[in-house]
Amino acid sequence: MTTFKISAEERAQFGRVAVLYGGSSAERTISLKSGAEVLNGLQQANVDAFGIDLCVDGADPLQQLQSAEFDRAFLILHGRGGEDGTMQGVLEIMAKPYTGSGVMASALGMDKVKCKQIWSAAGLPTPAYAVPDETTDLQQMAGQLGYPMIVKPAHEGSSIGMSKVRSAAELEQAISAAREFDRAVLVESWISGPEFTIAVLNGKALPVIRLETPHEFYDFDAKYQASDTQYHFDNDLTPDQEAELQRLAEQAFEMVGCSGWGRVDVMFDRQRGFQLLEVNTLPGMTDHSLVPMAAREAGISFEELVVTILRGSL
Repeated sequence: MTTFKISAEERAQFGRVAVLYGGSSAERTISLKSGAEVLNGLQQANVDAFGIDLCVDGADPLQQLQSAEFDRAFLILHGRGGEDGTMQGVLEIMAKPYTGSGVMASALGMDKVKCKQIWSAAGLPTPAYAVPDETTDLQQMAGQLGYPMIVKPAHEGSSIGMSKVRSAAELEQAISAAREFDRAVLVESWISGPEFTIAVLNGKALPVIRLETPHEFYDFDAKYQASDTQYHFDNDLTPDQEAELQRLAEQAFEMVGCSGWGRVDVMFDRQRGFQLLEVNTLPGMTDHSLVPMAAREAGISFEELVVTILRGSL
């Protein structure tokens, strides 16, 4: 198959493109893999691209950016410092165009609690939740949400620090474990139905993927390491349900103010229907990742995908 290539005119229009990856967050290893794939895809498509591994060997990321010569940035940092609006703000100050969502949407997308508050205020469906602190009566909270529950750090991605809990003892332990990654912890009602993910590209939803894993939930291992995770496009939804889910993902993406590309994660509850979990403003682009998978199903090669994302920076 012929690799997607851009014209010499578009190559000149893009100029020198810095792929920013790595970083110092808990998701650094995934970002390194995503960055390598994106860089290769851009170069295969005839883009003048090079990589900057931010914070490598303890390097100062600001000095790295100031000493590099580039015209625009392709952001593929995951987690704090890269996906939360921080790097977007730095690039705004440097007057360097970049891919993906801006400062505000990136910050909101990284904050699972704020994201849910926005969706709830807009009338979009999301599981019942609580944000416990040191004064919270955990027994009362559990009575309101009911067991089982899922406990998450409020500002981490890739399912890092997440736990399913079925008892008071497990709840306390899970909150303590999540607080190792984040002071803010989100506790949600457990949804036992199927999980779906919907990639969004330039405001339009790509084909829906249903996730299937023998794990308790779609955790870090299921996402990046396991060979038994299954991804289904034949997802047991009626055409109307699939269209409804795609519209919901587009609404959720827009409501947070996201732009360019991203991914929305949703579960289905028999009583309450589709329930929004979170939005990812810089999702993975590894060989296990879902956005490239959905793009392929839509007939978009990886090279065309990364160039389409890059065009959003023009």
